[in-house]
Amino acid sequence: MPIDTNPIKYLATFADIETLPEGVVGEIINGTLYTNARPRAAHGHFEYRLLRELDDAFQLDREGPGSWWLLAEPGIRAGGSPEFSPDLAGWRRERVPLMPQGQWTDVPDWACEILSPTTRAYDTRIKRPFYARIGIKHLWFVDLDARTLTVSELRDGRWLEMGVYGESDDLIRAPPFEERDLRLGWLWKSLPPPG
Repeated sequence: MPIDTNPIKYLATFADIETLPEGVVGEIINGTLYTNARPRAAHGHFEYRLLRELDDAFQLDREGPGSWWLLAEPGIRAGGSPEFSPDLAGWRRERVPLMPQGQWTDVPDWACEILSPTTRAYDTRIKRPFYARIGIKHLWFVDLDARTLTVSELRDGRWLEMGVYGESDDLIRAPPFEERDLRLGWLWKSLPPPG
């Protein structure tokens, strides 16, 4: 289904998200409610493995620099949006020293979206410019079908591509987590064949 980029007819609220049927997830960006079916199994599996790969070194400070809060699918109320949720998000502890008691209200320093056939256009055409507008500094796009990781950094309000890594790249160092090797080859190994 094509993305509706026409002007909105009403401003969506968090109440609109709360009324969605089971199995449907929603986000409100620039006042518009966007909905998608829950992600497929490979999406969730890769999300879990990537968070696990980053968690020990960057959140738990085991043999790494620590200094991050990392979460899967956090509901965030920031940037003028009543609710948006990257697949993965991270906040530097030097900027956000304490995890909030309730919902996150600070813009993340890093967001990661795992592209799928049903969310690719939404993630690239709606969320990517929204993330630039609210000032997320680092954005990763994982394409499970193409087996690629695209790493971008926000500079002067525009995304600068820092690298595209693929299935054959075993160990990489990618901003903002360049202090430690990321086992990209390990992340792809247990996924079903693309297609």
